[in-house]
Amino acid sequence: MKVLFGLLFFFLFLHRLATAESSEDMEREFETRTTQGIEYVYNLEFEKADAEFQHLVRLKPNDPAGPFFLAMVQWWRILIDIENEQYDDQFHEALDHVIDLADAMVERNPDDVHALFFKGGAIGFQGRLSAHRSQWLAAANAGRKALPIVQEASALDPDNHDILLGTGIYNYYAEVIPAEYSFVKPLLLFVPKGDKKKGIEQLTRASQQGKYAAIEATYFLMQLYYQFEKDYPAALSLAMRLNRRFPNNMLFHKYLGRSYVSLGRWEDCGKVFGEIADRCQRKQRGYGASTERESEYYLGMHDMIQKRWESALQHFYRSDELSRQLDTDEPSGFMVMTNLKIGNIYDMKSRRDLAVVQYNKVLDMKEYKDSHNQAEMYLKTPFAQ
Repeated sequence: MKVLFGLLFFFLFLHRLATAESSEDMEREFETRTTQGIEYVYNLEFEKADAEFQHLVRLKPNDPAGPFFLAMVQWWRILIDIENEQYDDQFHEALDHVIDLADAMVERNPDDVHALFFKGGAIGFQGRLSAHRSQWLAAANAGRKALPIVQEASALDPDNHDILLGTGIYNYYAEVIPAEYSFVKPLLLFVPKGDKKKGIEQLTRASQQGKYAAIEATYFLMQLYYQFEKDYPAALSLAMRLNRRFPNNMLFHKYLGRSYVSLGRWEDCGKVFGEIADRCQRKQRGYGASTERESEYYLGMHDMIQKRWESALQHFYRSDELSRQLDTDEPSGFMVMTNLKIGNIYDMKSRRDLAVVQYNKVLDMKEYKDSHNQAEMYLKTPFAQ
């Protein structure tokens, strides 16, 4: 009997050891596939990312992580063609599933940081899409619901830098958006006030020390430095970093070119937007008509500064042609400014009659920035570079 019990104890020990090793192996595989899948997402290799994240779902079918990362593939499908709404419903449904899985985990353990993180993230991304669609009430409501969830997760795990992505986004945009868009202010009366300085600090920590959210935090910082802070050297530094790491990501590529434009580095701008135009011609993923229009506009600006009038005109003509395909509701800023620049070039070529036609076209369009003032000024006095 002693021998029998000894053998039984030995086999139970081996079984527990094997189970522990198997669990550790699964966690390592889960971690490796997550990291690799994230790399694929940001390089726009969606099929490879889907395969990695589907494997996460098979490894842990009740974990919200796999479905959340699958939803992020959809998110980037949306971002690279933002006017196309075909993926919106699928995206919301995918995130609803993430929330359901996270809720089930929280019911079993209210202090489950993992579940709280993915639930808060899912609600936050639903809000981000609502903001892109100018659904400001839905966006504000999502922020109101997500913030206490990520704050709770942060309190439970203060060393988790990924959580700072959610709090950083909220703090920054809750202060900036009402200042930039006054009509949004009434929608934010019942949500906590933001703190953009704190938001930048939190996003910077997430960018530098985050495990899963570092790239997304870096992308956010690049955007806010470019769009709102007007800190173009900082935006350029982050754009260069992201573009080097993810050379196939058209958004990172465009922000690199935009930053060069804002800094007046026209030779670098010409090189980057030349690359972008070439990829548009090759129909590389993400490099569609909207991206081509932008590249043609800035290539026209580049050639105009170099006084290469004919080449500049050809780029602006192409930008205008694409605008007429894309602008189904009203003229975009690109269409307005393209026609203004065409008028400027006609002035430089001493084709005053054609320049006047262009300036009157601009006056017939919805004003973009100070386009009407410029057009009226050039109607009185011909443009001189």
